[in-house]
Amino acid sequence: MRSLKPRTAMKHYHEQWIEDWCQENGWTDLYIERCNNYWAFPPGAVMPEPIPQQVLRFIKTEKGMTFEERFWSISAIVGTIAAVISTYLFKCPMPIIVAFAFDAITAARLEIEDM
Repeated sequence: MRSLKPRTAMKHYHEQWIEDWCQENGWTDLYIERCNNYWAFPPGAVMPEPIPQQVLRFIKTEKGMTFEERFWSISAIVGTIAAVISTYLFKCPMPIIVAFAFDAITAARLEIEDM
């Protein structure tokens, strides 16, 4: 059963991407503390550590956008095009204002936070 708690953060990494990196580099027992916060045991360690941010940035650069990021990006583009057309046809600025607000929220959600 899914939780009814709203998600505030967008997933920027597929769990499989992180698991693959861990296997390739000898890290074990991947644990996802919360969205986009990954911990694992480095080789020979007895205490888990967060996956380094430079590693996460490298994975992101190599793999690209997740499905969720692509969905929101395409939605913003399509919404903006529809707003421009409807603003022109109806000679009313409200659709473009709504599209601007939606695009601003989408851009903020796409931003990757460094911890």
